[in-house]
Amino acid sequence: MPASEPVRLGRKRPLPACPNPLFLKWLTELRDEAKEKGLKIQYTYQKAISSLNKYPLPLQTAKEAKILQNFGDGICKLLDDKLQRYRRENGPDTPIHSLPEGAPPPGRRDNNSLAPSRKKNAAGDQGKDTGGRGGGGGRKKKREYVPQKRSGGYAVLLTLYRQSQIPGSKGFMFKMELQAEAQLLCDKSFTVPDLGSKYTAWSSVSTLIQKNLVMKTHNPARYSLTDEGLALAERLESANQGSKDGPQGNTEEVRSEGEEDEEESGPGLVDLTASDDDEDEKEDRIHPTENPPCAAQPRSKVDGTSFSGKSKDSQATSRKPNAGCLLPGTYDIILCVDFIETTGGSQHRKQELVKELQRNGVIFDVRKLNVGDFLWVAREKVAPVPGQLRAPAGRELVLDYIIERKRMDDLCGSIIDGRFREQKFRLKRCGLRRPCYLVEECGTAASHLSLPETTLQQAIINTQVVDGFFVKRVQDVRESAAYLTVMTRYLTKLYQNCTLICRSRELEGDGGSDEEERATPSCSLISFAEFNHGALKNKCQTVREVFARQLMQISGLSGDKAAAILEQYNTPHSLLTAYEQCASEAEKEKLLSSIRYGKLKRNLGPALSRTVYQLYCTQGSLS
Repeated sequence: MPASEPVRLGRKRPLPACPNPLFLKWLTELRDEAKEKGLKIQYTYQKAISSLNKYPLPLQTAKEAKILQNFGDGICKLLDDKLQRYRRENGPDTPIHSLPEGAPPPGRRDNNSLAPSRKKNAAGDQGKDTGGRGGGGGRKKKREYVPQKRSGGYAVLLTLYRQSQIPGSKGFMFKMELQAEAQLLCDKSFTVPDLGSKYTAWSSVSTLIQKNLVMKTHNPARYSLTDEGLALAERLESANQGSKDGPQGNTEEVRSEGEEDEEESGPGLVDLTASDDDEDEKEDRIHPTENPPCAAQPRSKVDGTSFSGKSKDSQATSRKPNAGCLLPGTYDIILCVDFIETTGGSQHRKQELVKELQRNGVIFDVRKLNVGDFLWVAREKVAPVPGQLRAPAGRELVLDYIIERKRMDDLCGSIIDGRFREQKFRLKRCGLRRPCYLVEECGTAASHLSLPETTLQQAIINTQVVDGFFVKRVQDVRESAAYLTVMTRYLTKLYQNCTLICRSRELEGDGGSDEEERATPSCSLISFAEFNHGALKNKCQTVREVFARQLMQISGLSGDKAAAILEQYNTPHSLLTAYEQCASEAEKEKLLSSIRYGKLKRNLGPALSRTVYQLYCTQGSLS
């Protein structure tokens, strides 16, 4: 990475040391041994290493690790045999949660850390490669895969290598930041395929994984270099530096294979991701984001690319000037309607909404929304391509406005079954800054519901005053359609002169709150694909997220209160540890009572604190 560009370090807090270093050391040895023999079980061991690195508690035996992913009977038996041998050699009371003195620490990023002998091996491999070119009478040696200069694979390898050389580097890169950084080193777009082709520069990553040069782990995916990839990237970097020294360069140019190999995602694809995303590239072609989120930078330049002129590279394609943003006049504001709002239930009433929108001339699109009922996207205008049946799909960025529609009967049902609080919790954390509730009154029907009308009115007021949502009340479906029509026209005018830049929640969080207080609209938006994926209700959740959901099942414990508890104790284990450190029962019951929540910073209170303590610390069933 050039010194002039700002360094994005991502996660600033260092990862804690693995509490099971012996098991990690033995798994790493098993993986390396299998790798030397060319056995595919090396990838199973690598998955087990990744699972063990994520587990925060010490293990007494390997059998306890069976609760972790990728730990089967075979791996557990191997580790237990090694543990028994270790205790016979060092004594039965020897500690197993620390390495013997003088032993090198395995580290959390064992697949990325540069071993002392690795540079030597890399140099040796380079020597073998250059020395084996001469003609001999023996069998022809299989040609090594090396990507072409300024190709997708070349850019990815160099970007990962340069990022790994930064002091304090996290050792991996997420997909979006990798694409943004690598684009500067590549002539081909990482997000938009060339005419007549379905491949982008990102397609070369499949080949890099297949050739065991790049490793893909975790979900969301993290990309890092393997030992072989690091050695090859060092050679590419030295060749690149050598070519800058003189017109012709002093170093020997690294041999390369054809570009066709990079665009193939061969059948022997090796992927260490637990839940593999085969549609990753499809979504990326539809919703590309080449440049990093940077709404604060001048519009004229983003990452060294001039939007009004030519890019730094003379061979840059014509789409680079607006590859990372949507300029005014290049997009339309489209209303997105959740398909549930048009199907099922009262078909007549739901079709009436669609007819009203059509009658008002609103451009809308019916699709599946994982949170909310209505939202707006800025869709890129894309001209049809001659010779193709359908026009290519344009990029879509989600505006910061999302609406949850509630009839009074639906509101009553959602309060009774607990969905109402969960929906508000998910709306607040969906990444859009201006959530809204559209409440349809149903007149005299409210008097026949399970809850009193006063209770429903109080819930609506709490949603507006306590939870901070904007609430719009309407009488019927026609007024709902009229409000959506007015909002669509208002947003079209509001964003007509804005340059929209794609940001990533994965890299930057939900964005700043400064835009919320200003009248100007936020021009830093997330893509629809990332928004909808992040709003999945049943997606893989962290311990913190599951803990928050558990807390919110307690009567009277709102999302703000759960968030305040999570600031102090982010996992059940940390909360239980705090309870164990309390001296008396009364102190345990009052542990959470002084935690402050919400804008008014009120105390959680002794009653709720006692309820949480009883839930997590009562032995047996609760009375």
